[in-house]
Amino acid sequence: MDGVIPSYPVRDMPPTAPLAHPIQKFDQPHHDSAAPAATSQSDTNLWRLLAFLPAFGATIALILAFVDWFSRDGFVLLEGALIALVVFTFFWISLAVSTALIGIAMLTRQRPAAGVARPFSALNVAVLVPVYNEDPSDVFGNSAAMMAALDETRHLHSYHIFILSDTRDDTIAAQERRAFYALKVRHRGAVFYRRRADNIDRKVGNIADWVEHHGAAYDAMLVLDADSLMSGTAIVALTDAMARDPAAGLIQSFPMLFGAQTVFGRVQQFSNRIYGAALAEGLAKWTDRDGNYWGHNAIIRCRAFAACAGLPRLNTRRGSQRLILSHDFVEAGLLRRAGWSVRFLPGVDGSYEEVPATLIDYVMRDRRWCQGNLQHLGLMGTRGFRVVSRFHMLSGAMGYLMSPAWFLLMVFWALIGEGTQSNSLIYFSGYDPQVSWPSMSTGHGLLILGIVYAMLLAPKLISAMAAHRCGIRIRDVGGIWQFQASLLAEILLSIVYAPVMMVQQTVAVLRTVLGYRETWTPQQRCGAHYPWGVMIKFHALETVIGALLIFGMLWGIVTLWLLPIAVSLISAVPLSRLSAVNLAKRRWSMRLLGTPEQLNAPPIIRSAIKERRRFAALIRAPEVLAAE
Repeated sequence: MDGVIPSYPVRDMPPTAPLAHPIQKFDQPHHDSAAPAATSQSDTNLWRLLAFLPAFGATIALILAFVDWFSRDGFVLLEGALIALVVFTFFWISLAVSTALIGIAMLTRQRPAAGVARPFSALNVAVLVPVYNEDPSDVFGNSAAMMAALDETRHLHSYHIFILSDTRDDTIAAQERRAFYALKVRHRGAVFYRRRADNIDRKVGNIADWVEHHGAAYDAMLVLDADSLMSGTAIVALTDAMARDPAAGLIQSFPMLFGAQTVFGRVQQFSNRIYGAALAEGLAKWTDRDGNYWGHNAIIRCRAFAACAGLPRLNTRRGSQRLILSHDFVEAGLLRRAGWSVRFLPGVDGSYEEVPATLIDYVMRDRRWCQGNLQHLGLMGTRGFRVVSRFHMLSGAMGYLMSPAWFLLMVFWALIGEGTQSNSLIYFSGYDPQVSWPSMSTGHGLLILGIVYAMLLAPKLISAMAAHRCGIRIRDVGGIWQFQASLLAEILLSIVYAPVMMVQQTVAVLRTVLGYRETWTPQQRCGAHYPWGVMIKFHALETVIGALLIFGMLWGIVTLWLLPIAVSLISAVPLSRLSAVNLAKRRWSMRLLGTPEQLNAPPIIRSAIKERRRFAALIRAPEVLAAE
């Protein structure tokens, strides 16, 4: 490490400042007497009605239509199950549409004139970066870029950055320390590093350890992920918002995705950037002070978090205890229960995170998230939780449970085939539930298919049409023709990958129900071509299901309406391979699915890329900084 060790004594961590962090009880309500009283906006209930009434109304109308249709010749249990599955999926799609429409309304409204700024006191803020076997050049490169951006941004606050390592690999840990010394050279009193001897309770334990030993010295903590990046103006905007609102316990930003080069990464990045703003604005409007927490890129009041958000372990049916996996939703609910506001500010620009590069990488992360979100179903009865906090937990779980519902609908549709004369049920069992059903004409099939696709595409299309309201300039997405090509490519690729994701999320739900424990592994962000053997094994189930559907169509016992789904499923392996293709390596594709963060990168992203290269060179050859 010659050439990067500072000439002055290095202090890894500041003096301890203990802060009590009691474990909360889910069977007893809790109110924090230190939480200032805060009132919601006067029109919050109106916006909630505007979000939920259309969704409920459309869903009830669909129920009535199906009941009337099926009950003409009697009503059986199987018909009720079919209606339940349709309704189960339709409500959440309807809610997304109404939320997006509210967001569009907010984006198109004239912003109120700025009044006199409310005075506030400066805050002492700790920027926390928890890491676990991550690439140190990326982590410290991002940190260096953020510290430099804060130095260049006018503000009243004080910021210290803490790299909180849970790394188990000694080689990576040595690289982290080397990078820490290099960062310390440039920001002497503002950078700290700690590696835990035992990574108890994963990220939850990592943050709790810092709160309990150093939390009293800081007013707030800005919690990041290892791949998080925030501009100086974004960090200051969140801090100013918390300083101006003494009732705010947590303020969540809306992270945009950046750095994607692969096909699958670009699809997610484009979708997040172009469609996300309308949904985010709508969600922020009707949740008001009952917002949610996504685990990173959020500022949290230290004393509120310490007093109200200590997480217990959960008792299992086998008598053991388990960690709460998706801790963020629960911590937001606990803060709100105690009287603190949880706000969502999607208008704060300059908040970023990275994304899994390939389909397999995404699925592996998704399995962990599925396990955590389904765990929330057992916590919805927590005493004192607000209704909206419970709804956040329910909606997180429904995001995964919808896939088994879609899968069952697909199976149901495959079994009933083309009608009473040719379907799988008659072919294999001689039983046909459609004897008493109303006839399903080609027109009916097209109508149902059209309604489903219209509802799925509606949030995307209305968000794309309002993209200019989100500050997206056409030239920053490659011009009007490039934008339209990217929009079409995203919609087509999303349709193609959706059946594969449906099956994989169904598998994730089943793994959770059966008690599989997903391992805690670092996220793969750079992307890699998995061997064909790995992909064939990983996607074997989708391939078999797709083959069965196509064989059924050839036999005439499965409806041809499922052909697009069957083709996607039987093509899961090549689609997985396609997901890892690097678009940036080809001139004709390098701008496809481009976003402003890629085609016209803001200074913070350009700075982070430069710093990452610098730290990568340092880790390989420490002497490169000897002269600096």
